[in-house]
Amino acid sequence: MLGPIIQKNDKQARLLIFVVSFVVFAAIAILSRVKLEVDLGFDVHVFALVNAIINSTVSVLLIAAFIAVKNKQYIAHKNLMLTAMLLSIVFLVSYIAHHLLAGDTQYGDESSLRYVYYFILITHIFLAAIILPFILFTAYRSLTGEFEKHKKLARYTWPLWLYVSITGVLVYLFISPYYN
Repeated sequence: MLGPIIQKNDKQARLLIFVVSFVVFAAIAILSRVKLEVDLGFDVHVFALVNAIINSTVSVLLIAAFIAVKNKQYIAHKNLMLTAMLLSIVFLVSYIAHHLLAGDTQYGDESSLRYVYYFILITHIFLAAIILPFILFTAYRSLTGEFEKHKKLARYTWPLWLYVSITGVLVYLFISPYYN
């Protein structure tokens, strides 16, 4: 097992995690209602493609990290999870950029496939909105060396995060044909 990397301070950590989670959620909620009319000289939907690639990579990293921890490769697990978290930060920036520059895209298929799309989209949005504090608390428990608490939280956080990252790619695959 690894030792603690940061000093435990639950009160300060709780406050920081909730503030960061609220600010990210509020920024996405507010900025998703804004569309900037700027000609960047390239198709702004490239950000959506980048997001899908990042989500795919995060999915692979999460699975690899799961395998690593099951094989007691704790340093590899830590590095894979930290990389997944860093890529998720890059994703958030790219996601906000895409929505600021491209606005909303309506799903154009009138077949019964649209029900599958909307189910995936709604569950993805709901879980994406609530997953951040779980990710941060799970990471905090690990970084403070509280591995039993980390493990208990990770049992819920990991599959939800994996679902969000995989469905993010699926949402892109469903909606990308309707980009203007």
